[in-house]
Amino acid sequence: MHIADPKPDHTMLDDVQGLSLGVFLCGFGVHLLTQAGLVTGQTAGVAVILSYLTGYSFGVTFFAVNLPFYLLAWRRLGAAFTLKSLVSVTMLSIVTEMLPDYFTITDPNPVFAAVAFGALVGFGLLAMFRHNGSLGGLGVIALIVQDTTGFRASWVQLMFDAVIFGVALFILPLSVVGYSLIGAVVLNLIITINHRRDRYIAT
Repeated sequence: MHIADPKPDHTMLDDVQGLSLGVFLCGFGVHLLTQAGLVTGQTAGVAVILSYLTGYSFGVTFFAVNLPFYLLAWRRLGAAFTLKSLVSVTMLSIVTEMLPDYFTITDPNPVFAAVAFGALVGFGLLAMFRHNGSLGGLGVIALIVQDTTGFRASWVQLMFDAVIFGVALFILPLSVVGYSLIGAVVLNLIITINHRRDRYIAT
């Protein structure tokens, strides 16, 4: 059985390809989600709901919602993590703005869209975590809680998700929220099972 080096040395090229792959997977997942008219949790969920309510695109709302969290990330998680997260959030905002022009999805099945979203974003986030990056926002708080208390980041995220989905129930049909919940469960299961500091810690 192969045991990963607990502190692998990543070159800049390693980080660029890892974060770029993570952003692409997350962007594709979000594109599926919004084309199906579904929602999700975390900061992305807040941005999706705001985009539905205001008419602004996901990319614009996602970038704006993340801005307050960068100061917290800088203070608690360091400059490298914050800068990588800023770049990643900006890239995701751009990718989600561009995808509708290059890849059109017509009337996707909501169950398939939810599961595909959860899988794509789950593995996208894993790639970013392993290169000391994230998509900022509430994920920053979850990582801080995990690092300081040992309480799994995925469980913290589930608590945030419960609040966001509760809000969604007041503005979206119950069926939409139900399908969306499938995607959130898939995403968080992937993070819970695979994001373990005793297996792999990026520096």
